[in-house]
Formats: sequence, structure tokens, C-alpha cells
Amino acid sequence: MFNHIGNETTEADWSRLLAGLQQPAAYPHPAATIAHIETHISHVLLAGEYAYKFKKPLNLGFLDCSTLERRQFCCTEELRLNRRLAPELYLNVITLTGTLDAPQIGGVGPVREYGVQMRRFPQSALLDRQPVTAELMTRLAEHVADFQAEIPIATAASGFGSPARVLEPMRENLTQIRAYTDRRDERDLLQTVETWIDARFPILQRVIEQRRVEGHVREGHGDMHRGNIALVDGQIQIFDAIDFNPNLRWIDTASEIAFLIMDLEQTGERSAAQRFLNRYLERSGDYGALAVLDFYKVYRALVRAKVLAIRWGQSDLPATTVQPLRAEFARYLALAQSYIQPRRRQLLIASGLPGSGKSRLAARLREVLPLIHLRSDIERKRLFGFEELAQTASRPEHGIYFPRATDWTYERLHRLADSILASGYDVLVDATFISQARRQRFADLAARHQAQFAILALDAPLAVLRERVARRLAQGRDVSEADLTVLEQQYASRQPLNATERKHALIVHSHLATDFATLLEALNGILERSRCPPD
Repeated sequence: MFNHIGNETTEADWSRLLAGLQQPAAYPHPAATIAHIETHISHVLLAGEYAYKFKKPLNLGFLDCSTLERRQFCCTEELRLNRRLAPELYLNVITLTGTLDAPQIGGVGPVREYGVQMRRFPQSALLDRQPVTAELMTRLAEHVADFQAEIPIATAASGFGSPARVLEPMRENLTQIRAYTDRRDERDLLQTVETWIDARFPILQRVIEQRRVEGHVREGHGDMHRGNIALVDGQIQIFDAIDFNPNLRWIDTASEIAFLIMDLEQTGERSAAQRFLNRYLERSGDYGALAVLDFYKVYRALVRAKVLAIRWGQSDLPATTVQPLRAEFARYLALAQSYIQPRRRQLLIASGLPGSGKSRLAARLREVLPLIHLRSDIERKRLFGFEELAQTASRPEHGIYFPRATDWTYERLHRLADSILASGYDVLVDATFISQARRQRFADLAARHQAQFAILALDAPLAVLRERVARRLAQGRDVSEADLTVLEQQYASRQPLNATERKHALIVHSHLATDFATLLEALNGILERSRCPPD
């Protein structure tokens, strides 16, 4: 048991402690250079090869580190939680001893403060300091989906993730933001967002509760934005999980990913956000998250706005930094408002034989258009409990490819597309669609949702398709298991587009050079012809 100093550390005490902590003698290891970074809730000292994080003695309602005992508990929790996603960075809980003017990390004597010792990494490793590549977004999406699949599920008795627990911090954000802004335009915008929340929450309440019952509320990270993600020695490290308030980390997995997606969109990285979201959905299979994703994106934008407002309201902030904070605050409010705007929905189907390039084209389209990409090969394997790259050794008409299995796969694609459109998102369904009846069923679905509809019909000569399928099978890195026998069978039984379908179709000869911008323009023209009013 540690012996605590009786008096709490005051703001004046911290000024003296920070001065002492910027002296090499305060550390039990070489620390030639020392830097101090301050956040709205912490002090971080960068000393030698390590970083030391100390909690500020604050009680902000959603955060209580007002006593030494609370700060010790939060440090212990921080270590436990962050070792899950950044085990190489989080080392120990340490004590701060010594005097106010000569503090000692891990020294002897009564404890003044507790902190967390971490391994340092260059600030350039942070995701908000470097380009977010397509490859990195794919890896990150898989990493997050796999992490969420393993973490504990909230019990019913805990109350975590219940509709009331979801709404409470949203209302708290609105209240706290109002306390820091007196500008009419900001208050009006805030009122618009609040009115939307009041109208939307009763609609989503049953969905929120159902997701909790289904096990989507888990002990997550809670603060997963680019500033808390680093690429260290080629490894993804997600750090700074919320330790101070379990209600903010025992959350719907949709709320977790909403923070990162919102953060990417706020900086204009919409293509990266699209890649992350699509790969996450493919990996997790949780397309139901889309029903609440915008709601949580509004919440996350308000969280960032609140943090900025609290920061400019702190007395130790230089006046010169207030204006940039207010400008960023206004951008987050505007972003929250953008998520509540009505939008037209679109349903695209990409049809073509194996090797026609439909999945490759779909992957390009989903990064420039706000599309959720459903791939039949992935969803078929998910139906049967296989990983997407699993080789099932199923012969045509057997294994997971018997006729009823194909019917089930299209039924799943239809059901998912229906729910995605109902959630307000656009969808691209990627399957062979050699049957006119199956194409028509999706056209009818678009009409039912008053969504714009288009068919991307990909084609190439049979010899080209044979060569592509053979090469793909030899490489063994694709989710599709279609072989030359399947190709020949489907080629013989495909039903060409009829006259009505051709009005909605963009024919793509994938063996010929095609300018992507021209293709996009033609696709938009087809969609505009089926234009419906926004929902």
C-alpha cells in the first residue's frame, strides 16, 4: 500500500512539479532532452526513451480525477485497457515522489502523484501526421474488427449501451457546449442538431436496444481517432483508451468506428473513411451498424466540439490560441449538421461472369462514391461459417455452391441491401447476376426505396475470362473459388439484359482500356435518369 501525501495537488503545485519534471535528475534513466505536452485532461512528459502521463486533478462530470485515489485508479485502468491494443507502448504505473521543486519518478517516500510510463515513439508516427494510405486503412479496419470480436460483451445487468445510457452523454455534450459559446450562429446550429437528435432518438431507440441484446455493446477503446493511433515499427498501435468513465468505453461497436470515420471525414479524407468502413463491414459482417452510424457520428462530432470548448475555457490557455480552437470547433458543428441532411439513395448492381473484373471495379467505385459494397463471394462463405479466404474445395453444384446455397446467398444480399438502403446508405451489390429474375428483384428493391438504380454490366471475351480465372486460382489470394468449369457453365446459362434493363445499364468491356472519369460520368448520367427526391 502506498503512503499518500495528505494534501491534494493544486494548480500552483503542478506549475512547480512540471518545472521539476523538466530536469534530468527527476528520472531514473538518461533524459538529455525533456518536453512537456498538455492536453485538456493530462500532462505528458517526454523524457529520453519514455513518456510519463499524469492526470490533471479535474472533475468534468464525465471525468472524475479530482482525488489522488481516483487518479491512481485511472492510471491502473489505463494500463490494463491500453495493453490490449498497444502492448509495446504501455509499460507500468509509476509513482511521483520527492518535493514539489525536486520530484522523483519512482523514488522513495510518500506519493504525490501517480502516472503511466510509456515507451516513446516519434510524433510523425501518428496517423494525423502522415498520409492515410489505402493499405493502412485496410489493415486498420481488419485490426479493429478482429479486436472487437474478442473483447468482453456487456451484461444486461450492467446497463451499458442501453438507450438511456446512449442519450445521456449526447445531452451532456449539448449542455456543456452551450456553456462555452454565446455566438448566435453557433447556438442556432446547435439547436438544429439537438432538434434532429430529439426526433431521431425515438426512432432508433428499439434498434439501439436490440443491438445491445445481440451483443454489440462491448468494452472497447472509447476514443479511437487518428490522434490516438500510431504506426510504430510497421505495427498499428491504438493508445489512450478511456479509463476514467466505463460508460464511455462500454459502447456499441458502431459508436467506436463512428469516431474514426468522423475524424477522417472532418479532415477531408473521405476516400480513406470509405475504405475503412467497407473493409470493416466485410470483416465483421455487422451491416446493422449502419442503422445507427450517422447518429453516433453526430455524437462523436459533438464530443470533439465539446473538448475544444472546454480547452479554450481553461484559464491557463494563451489568448492567441483561442481563435484557432474556435475555428476548429465551428468545423465540427458544421460536420455534425452535415450528417443530418437528407440524401438521395442509390442501388447499383455489378454483374458479370467470373474474371470480368466486377469486384475490381466495385472496389474503385466504393472509394469515390459513398457506397457500401456487398460481395457475394464473401457473404456466401459467411453464411456457411468460413473465413473469406478459406478454400472450401467445393465442386460446382456441391459443397457451399449447391443451387439452394446460391439462392440463400442472393437472399442474404437482398436482405442486406434492403437494410442498408433503409439506413440511408447507398449500396453496390457485386454478384454474377446472370439471371434476369435476380436482377429484376434488385431493381424492384430500388423502386421500393425510391432509390436511383443502375446496372454495371461487365463483359470480356471468353478467352480473356478463362485466362484471368486461371491466373487468379494459381495465385490463391482471392475470395472467389470459381474455376474454369464454373465459368463455362455460367457462360452457357447467362441471360442477356433485356430492353428495359439496358436503359439502366452501363456496359463495361473490361478487356479494353476505360477512362475511370468517363465511366463515372456515364454512371452518374444513368443514375440521374432514375432520380428520386431525397428521403
